[in-house]
Amino acid sequence: MKLATLCYVKHNGQTLMIHRVKKANDIHEGKWNGLGGKLEPGESPEQCVIREVREEAGLQILQPRYHGLLVFADFKGDDWYVWVFTADRFSGELAESGEGRLQWIPDEEIARLNLWPSDRVFLPWLEKDKIFSARFQYHGEDMLGHEVMFY
Repeated sequence: MKLATLCYVKHNGQTLMIHRVKKANDIHEGKWNGLGGKLEPGESPEQCVIREVREEAGLQILQPRYHGLLVFADFKGDDWYVWVFTADRFSGELAESGEGRLQWIPDEEIARLNLWPSDRVFLPWLEKDKIFSARFQYHGEDMLGHEVMFY
């Protein structure tokens, strides 16, 4: 079981995305993702997402907004539990990332990127004023289906 966070930093109708093209043996190689990563021992999801955005992009996010929990069952052999956030308040300057190439993408263009199939399903949920809990069933890299509840 893997525990992680995911954050979509938003500014002026754009979202900061990372094109995962730099890291060797990256399970997300070639995909576009939000920012985030694995929780460290004793760390809360909020602490993790703030740390990960700072490490990956050089930005200090303020008051990340929690949107929900995603479970990726059997994603490349592991079950991932991912807490999802957005942030529209931040300070600092965008820095080079060792994870990939950072780019501000206009929100209306995100669906055209090379995303995971599940991202195409849950990204619109970030616009809802509800918290979600969802499970995506994978087999390797293939999404087989999903289920969701909104609160």
